[in-house]
Amino acid sequence: MHINKDILMVGLGLLLICLGAMVSIDLPWKDGGIPITGQTLAVLVVGFVLGRRRGLLVIAIYLIIGLAGLPVFANGAYGIDTLMGGSGGFLYGFLVGGYVCGALQENGFGVSFAECLTAMTIGTALILICGMAQLTYLFGLDKALEYGFWPFWQGAIVKIILGAAVVYFVPKERYLGHLGL
Repeated sequence: MHINKDILMVGLGLLLICLGAMVSIDLPWKDGGIPITGQTLAVLVVGFVLGRRRGLLVIAIYLIIGLAGLPVFANGAYGIDTLMGGSGGFLYGFLVGGYVCGALQENGFGVSFAECLTAMTIGTALILICGMAQLTYLFGLDKALEYGFWPFWQGAIVKIILGAAVVYFVPKERYLGHLGL
C-alpha cells in the first residue's frame, strides 16, 4: 500500500463517518437522549471496506477529533462529556465493531450476501454491547434497555441490511479498484 493511498482512504473513511453522524434522528420520547444516527452504518462499512487496521485508525481519529473539541459526533456533540455520557459506550464500541468487521472481511467474509449480513450483525452487536455496558454502569440495566436498546433494535436491523448491501452489491473494484486496492 502506498502512503498517499492510505491517506486518501483514511480521509474518505473519516469523511463518511462524520457525514453519518450528521444523519441523526432524535426520538421524541427520549428528551435529549441517544439519537438514532448513520454513524453505526458508516463505521461498519468503513471497517469492512478498509480492513481492521485502516478501519480502526479511521475510527480512532474520529474519536480523537471529537474528544479534542470538533463537533463531529451526533447532533454536533464533542468532548469528554460525550464520551463519558450515555452515548460514550456506543462511540467506544465503534472501535470494536469496526475492527471486527474489518478482520472478518480480511479473513474471507463478504463472498456471499449472508456473510456480509453476518459481519454487519456481529459488528452491530458489539457496538450495542459496549453501549449497553456504559449505560448500565451509569443508569442501571432497566434504564439502559429502555433508552439504549429497545428504541434502536429496529433501526439496527435496517442499518445491518443497508451495510451488507453496500459492501456486497457494490463491487469492491468499483470503489477501490481505481486505487489499486
